[in-house]
Amino acid sequence: MLVSLFIQNVILIESLNIEFKGGFCALTGETGAGKSILLDSLGLALGARSDAGLVRKGAEQASVAAEFHIPKDHAVLSVLTEQGLEADTTLILRRTVGTDGRSRAFINDQPASIGLLRQVGDMLVEIHGQFDTQGLLDPKTHGGLLDEYAGVDTGKITALWNEWSRARAALQAAIDGAQKARQEEDYLRAAVDDLDTLDPKEGEEDKLASLRDKLMRRDQILGSLNGAHDGLVQAEETLGKVWRLLERVGDDGAPLMEGLDRASIEIQEVMAQLQSQSSELEDNEYSLGEIDDRLHTLRAQARKHGCTVNDLPEVRNKLARQLSLIERQDEVLGGLKDAVAKARKQYCAQADAIHAQREKSAQALDKLVAKELPPLKLEKARFVTQVESLQESEWGPLGHDRIRFLVATNPGSAPGALDKIASGGEMSRFMLALKVVMAAVGVAQTYIFDEVDSGIGGPTAAAVGERLARLSQSRQILVVTHAPQVAARAQHHWIVSKGGVKDVRTTVIPLQAQKERQEEIARMLSGAQITDEARAAASRLLETGT
Repeated sequence: MLVSLFIQNVILIESLNIEFKGGFCALTGETGAGKSILLDSLGLALGARSDAGLVRKGAEQASVAAEFHIPKDHAVLSVLTEQGLEADTTLILRRTVGTDGRSRAFINDQPASIGLLRQVGDMLVEIHGQFDTQGLLDPKTHGGLLDEYAGVDTGKITALWNEWSRARAALQAAIDGAQKARQEEDYLRAAVDDLDTLDPKEGEEDKLASLRDKLMRRDQILGSLNGAHDGLVQAEETLGKVWRLLERVGDDGAPLMEGLDRASIEIQEVMAQLQSQSSELEDNEYSLGEIDDRLHTLRAQARKHGCTVNDLPEVRNKLARQLSLIERQDEVLGGLKDAVAKARKQYCAQADAIHAQREKSAQALDKLVAKELPPLKLEKARFVTQVESLQESEWGPLGHDRIRFLVATNPGSAPGALDKIASGGEMSRFMLALKVVMAAVGVAQTYIFDEVDSGIGGPTAAAVGERLARLSQSRQILVVTHAPQVAARAQHHWIVSKGGVKDVRTTVIPLQAQKERQEEIARMLSGAQITDEARAAASRLLETGT
């Protein structure tokens, strides 16, 4: 629930800290006192669009912080964890806005995106105004609201839809590939035959290029290798003469002779390597012309297929797979078609089960909402949850249903869309009836109602107050109201006032004593001039709610 709201330098508010409580909370005050500023400020903390016009004149930036206490298992904690943000049962959403219109968002003093702030805010608070329908006017949201009420888990059907989509995509890709392959079958066979005949090897181009370079310089290299070999033969003969001379020295010449032995061994190893390289050049199976022809053919095939010479083996395998698809396409396509049929069957079974669950819950929802309408002066109205089965082309990850909330305000008239049938006040009461029925579902723990009682009074306003009080048994309810029948039902009451001449400021005062609440409700009943009759009526409202 919302625990506190701190506002600094927002329009008429220099600095204000409001501490809220659970249950039914009412904010009252004269028109223009600044109640809308409070809601705009809270909306800012919840991720609403910012505006430089919110910054108080003379200040560099506006700042709003909303503190919430939430259950340990609230879904918002998982969202924050996935985003790498630390959070516990105390959650502080903070937003700043500069005079240039730029804003920054923080969650528990950790920088966050405005999008994340809005996502978190939507999970914590629902705001309803006379013309703020919170999804009732948008049919796209009706399915989600019904599923919440019905307890429908759409995770499985979404997974089945994705599986079916992947199977259809694989089948279509195979069909397209087979068609293309059939059109290019002659080309593919010739290309594979050419590559099979060529039999390219990975790394062959570099090897041939190196060998070609050596062959082009073969005579020069052979001359150098042979000359080096001859020189080492002479050197070895010289070492032999030196060794025999040292042998005459006796023991003193032994260490020197060992050095000559090592030198002789190394010379022999070098001579062996020189002979090997000479033999490789002399006995090579390729001639220079054959190497040039091979390189030319390899590079021509690479240009033909738009790849490197090293990629030719993989190109050959890819073309061979396309040919294989042609040769066994009936088998491959048959298997893919079976997979699509199986995935569709599983999806349809789950969609049918969800459809039945939705229809049953829709009927129950309509009956419960119908019971709430007469006291709200909508006794002639009907609320209808339409669950319509769609054509297969319109199916989606949430099933094959189109769900719409429809209303009829006159007997005998056909139900239609809310925005075509109901007035602003009627929509607010339809929404209130729906929320009372759906009070046990949804993740938001705080509901805010902004003048949803506008344009009504007497027993209807009392009925609105009674339903808001009932709703407050499972949710924190914060109501901005001008109806004394609604304010009298509240467990906690604040008055919003505006004062000052040159430096106009908005303040919020908690009304804790019964006498203070009686005086404010009497003002709401009679206006600026509070009469004894108004005070007596206010006392009755506080005692009985009527």
